[in-house]
Amino acid sequence: MSKTVTNSVSARGPADHEVRDQIVVAATEHFSRYGYEKTTVSDLAKAIGFSKAYIYKFFESKQAIGEMICANCLRQIESEVRAAVDEADRPPEKLRRMFKAIVAASLRLFFQDRKLYEIAASAATERWQAALAYEERIRKLLQDILQEGRQTGDFERKTPLDETVMAIYLVMRPYLNPLLLQHSFDYTDEAPAQLSGLVLRSLSP
Repeated sequence: MSKTVTNSVSARGPADHEVRDQIVVAATEHFSRYGYEKTTVSDLAKAIGFSKAYIYKFFESKQAIGEMICANCLRQIESEVRAAVDEADRPPEKLRRMFKAIVAASLRLFFQDRKLYEIAASAATERWQAALAYEERIRKLLQDILQEGRQTGDFERKTPLDETVMAIYLVMRPYLNPLLLQHSFDYTDEAPAQLSGLVLRSLSP
């Protein structure tokens, strides 16, 4: 697992501490095996070999651990999406690649492991800070692409930018949110191309 993310996640103790990483790695494995909802901090302490009190020195709750795991997964998705966007030269192709990468990465990370999916579902349901921060970064990436497209003349400029960003984000949202994604399986093959095509036609100058 990559280094854990502490930004926007409730954690205690030193910001950079190998014990925190160790707890997150062990918790990820434990949640993957037994499920997030059914696991208590006492269960984790026993599995990791730490006392419950020691774990609380680094995390204030089980949710805080879950948020760290969730943040790591979402950062991985975001990294894949940004890499796909960076491969394109022009804004329309960047937008197409963004749609495609979001669907592919979300499907793989959220549904490859049904136990870890519970964490993503909890994050979406309870609006955890890790999930909110991820959504905001995705909206910002989308805004950057639209701004570039307006500058290059690929996209229309009449509609207020914030309105355009939110409208396109809402089109993407069923493939970003794990609770919604599970109801969209029948369309994940064709959705990226068809939806991005529709959006790009609406953006034509």
